[in-house]
Amino acid sequence: MPGEEPGGSTSNSVGSGRPSESAVEKRSYKLYNFRRPDKFSKDHLRALQTIHENFSRQLGLVLTAYLRTTVEIDVVSVDQLTYDEFIRSMPSPMSVSILELEPLQGQILMGMGYEVTSGIIDRMLGGPGVAEIKSRELTDIEQSLIRRVIDRALTSLEEAWRSMMTVNVMLVGMEESYALIQVATPGEIVALVTFEINIGNKDSGLMSLCIPYPVVESVIGQLSAQRIFLGQKGETPKEHQDAVLNKLNYAKMPIQVFLGGTEINVQDLLGLNIGDVIRLDREAKDDLLISVNKRPKFYGRPGTVKKNLAVYVVDDIKDTEAIEGFGFNDE
Repeated sequence: MPGEEPGGSTSNSVGSGRPSESAVEKRSYKLYNFRRPDKFSKDHLRALQTIHENFSRQLGLVLTAYLRTTVEIDVVSVDQLTYDEFIRSMPSPMSVSILELEPLQGQILMGMGYEVTSGIIDRMLGGPGVAEIKSRELTDIEQSLIRRVIDRALTSLEEAWRSMMTVNVMLVGMEESYALIQVATPGEIVALVTFEINIGNKDSGLMSLCIPYPVVESVIGQLSAQRIFLGQKGETPKEHQDAVLNKLNYAKMPIQVFLGGTEINVQDLLGLNIGDVIRLDREAKDDLLISVNKRPKFYGRPGTVKKNLAVYVVDDIKDTEAIEGFGFNDE
């Protein structure tokens, strides 16, 4: 018959033993790329971005004062990729600094494009800070000059990381290309922080920071945007919680006191006049209901304080469903 396959089984998903498309969509699984696994979560990348945004601001101020010209540094992106992909994506020549962040294990890389280093050197030698058009390797004298800038960058990097942990950033060596350095295996995941540097509003170039995952693996649990925020304020999570509660202590909240409740039809309501009496569902000797922010919280007794009406709290309400009267039990 039409729609049947040999053996009498139909061609639908049930007869063929293959799951339907809807069943596939409902299957709870997650795609995983073994060639390029994601080791840095979105929160980790946000934390790295926060750290290095602080780094870019501090370094921009330091270089502005040092070079006596406006230096603007912005974080362009924070991504994760394999070390091999990172190496192949970087231009050459490039001034690459090999750094260690004690007490973290391993090394990270900081690279400056030739348009950045040549512009900085031109400014240090009395020029306007214009970069050379044709790329080349730096001379020994130029490397000595750029080393002074790198030393200032390391100090700014230490300050930026202090919001998460105290590190001692040390310069291990310098090279003219990423291809000459091997700080991680080709398939290892690294975090790549890319910066744009603008010197004197004349030329702009890129600076990159490569952080292999094994370097921050031991402290990956501390790498969160919330912890960075607390670290910037110099507070522990407990101190932050106490500070928030202390602020809440002075927040104003509306308090209402109920004598009782009752039901009344619309006709009687419209016929009310001055002097009429409405009978409530509570007696004069019963406690009053104290509501905080429209939520029943306490029982109280009426009184006065210096000619002002007041209410005295006698007990707290543990179960709101057990409240009798005040109009809550009317059907």
